[in-house]
Amino acid sequence: MMHRTVTEAYCLSRPALHSTPVVFSSPHSGRDYPLAFLQSSILSDHLIRSSEDAFVDELFADAPQLGAPLLAARGPRAYIDLNRAADELDPAVIEGIMRAPHNPRISSGLGVIPRVVSQGRPIYRGKIGLAEPEQRLRRHWHPYHDALHGLMDESLLRFGEAVLIDCHSMPHEAIEAHARPGVPHPEVVLGDRFGASAGRDVVARIEAAFRGAGLRVVHNAPFAGAYITQTYGRPSRRQHAVQIEIDRSLYMDEGRIQRRPDFAAFQKLMMGIVAGITTAFRPDTALAAE
Repeated sequence: MMHRTVTEAYCLSRPALHSTPVVFSSPHSGRDYPLAFLQSSILSDHLIRSSEDAFVDELFADAPQLGAPLLAARGPRAYIDLNRAADELDPAVIEGIMRAPHNPRISSGLGVIPRVVSQGRPIYRGKIGLAEPEQRLRRHWHPYHDALHGLMDESLLRFGEAVLIDCHSMPHEAIEAHARPGVPHPEVVLGDRFGASAGRDVVARIEAAFRGAGLRVVHNAPFAGAYITQTYGRPSRRQHAVQIEIDRSLYMDEGRIQRRPDFAAFQKLMMGIVAGITTAFRPDTALAAE
């Protein structure tokens, strides 16, 4: 039986038996939209969800039953982006912030306090005061990353290595734009920052789980990983981080932000993939393979 801790910032599901060094994190699937935030936005309640990794936490929900913890954000990405550094503050949307050296994420409106959602739609009519971002960081960003750091340290201490699976989804149009003529578009993108955030063997084992389920996989293009993989991936210290981007059209109606009728079937497929990943890194499996 798993153990669950729910705070304002996250839901942490822990396995009854912690049997693998793998940690699953879903930083963009949060859907608890504060009423004051919705009222301050010029977007509809539907459009503001367009950058949300809807249902990704549900796709990985079986991880605790398979021996691995799952940390899922509760705050939505449009409200605070946990895959950004705490100091990636956008002066175009926050009062009193000095313009920093060029940062493409901030310039595009996708700092830790986003200015836009998908397709560049502005969230606010003007700027917000500095006190509001500081409160979001204090109540959401810091607790989430404190928990994630703790889980990684725990796995490293218990197993001698830690493997972070950073769980995301990608719009179908994003992957279509990078498809080559006559070649089926990929369905999963594994991001290891071109080898900087995870060892080659680690990525190979994760890729094998997805390919074994019949999914088409590519590496690092168009998504190589952002703050979380950059921060938590330290292969030389036996701490690895791999970002996983899954084509949303496989399991949801993107326009309506609704689960597809066959969502349960894809969820079952994902359970097999999660089982493959957790098993691949279990100490007894690794010893048997040597």
